[in-house]
Amino acid sequence: MRGLETQVVHGGREDLHELGVHAPPIDRSTTYPVGSLQDGIDDVDELAAGGHPNSSPVYGRLYNPTVARWERAIAELEHAEEAVAFGSGMATITATLLAAGAAGRHLVAIRPVYGGTDHLLTTGLLGTRVTWATADAVAAAIEADTALVLMETPSNPTLALVDIADVVAQAGDVPVLVDNTFATPILQRPLEHGATWALHSATKALGGHGDVIAGVVACDAERARTLRQVRIATGALLDPQAAYLLHRSLPTLALRVRAAQDNAVELTKRFDGRAGVSRVCHPSRPSCDPDGIVGRQMDGPGSLLTFEMEGGFDAAARVMGAVELITPAVSLGSTDTLIEHPAGLTHRVVAEDAQSSCGITPGLLRVSVGIEGVDDIWDDLDRAIEVANRG
Repeated sequence: MRGLETQVVHGGREDLHELGVHAPPIDRSTTYPVGSLQDGIDDVDELAAGGHPNSSPVYGRLYNPTVARWERAIAELEHAEEAVAFGSGMATITATLLAAGAAGRHLVAIRPVYGGTDHLLTTGLLGTRVTWATADAVAAAIEADTALVLMETPSNPTLALVDIADVVAQAGDVPVLVDNTFATPILQRPLEHGATWALHSATKALGGHGDVIAGVVACDAERARTLRQVRIATGALLDPQAAYLLHRSLPTLALRVRAAQDNAVELTKRFDGRAGVSRVCHPSRPSCDPDGIVGRQMDGPGSLLTFEMEGGFDAAARVMGAVELITPAVSLGSTDTLIEHPAGLTHRVVAEDAQSSCGITPGLLRVSVGIEGVDDIWDDLDRAIEVANRG
């Protein structure tokens, strides 16, 4: 198998020489000619069953060649048989829950997860019942009608690390869904550790430039068929322009992830002894990785870090208001550094007691480290913290 650096450059481009082009084309057709009526009938039947067309995509809601190219690339990176792309990360997780037969059934989930995911599960919008369990208590939480176990590692926003293989062992016959957004396939491939689905908000590092919203999930071919059936029925196919942007960004994924990771490691060191900061977490610190996940399950600690201001909410708000180079905004994985307040923004929809139980405090700030010069990032952070300390 080719190395990751080669896969990100060449994945999904197998047919370009035959097409006589160097860059992947954008196919924006909403409808497609059929060779004959019978060919069209055969393609409709195959698409309706969640398969790939033999001769014609028939209709743009059913299938798009530009999207399919990027899906092949992601499947290769995740060491999966197939991948299925959707119009957003939340559309992806909703479709995966539906495809897994979770509607009206029981789920086990490990907090924290992204706030939107938490909200989807807690409100029961899909008719699901959820038991929130710690990573070591998954087996005890499973019931007779449990449809799946859901987890995120590193978790959003606290960067808690979970042993995927251990959770899979506890789950037994129950399939496991892992949100791999923070790690990306460059640093972690959940299917290698027994997970059933590896899911991404592709809006984040896979896109990497803050200009596209998308989601994707990698899995085996049979489950991919069901996912495509859900996608057809709900009209959630990723837009081809977005797929083109994602494919264009893919060749630099490994470079971006590792450069931002190097910056995050260095910034974490510079927080040592910083007045006004009570806690810093990055998986490069042994205290944030007590089970040795990095180096065993993850190929690196990633580019996200969190720190907690001693002054609580007011101090955190002052930091966000004082940064100049860093952008105060939600999302992550972009080339530029972002800072956000989880309790007030990404996890605002999560109940306060649930926030506090998993370490989301009023003074907590999450930093998505970019690829700028690390001295410039630190100077901005350090100055903003000093402004916050002065009150």
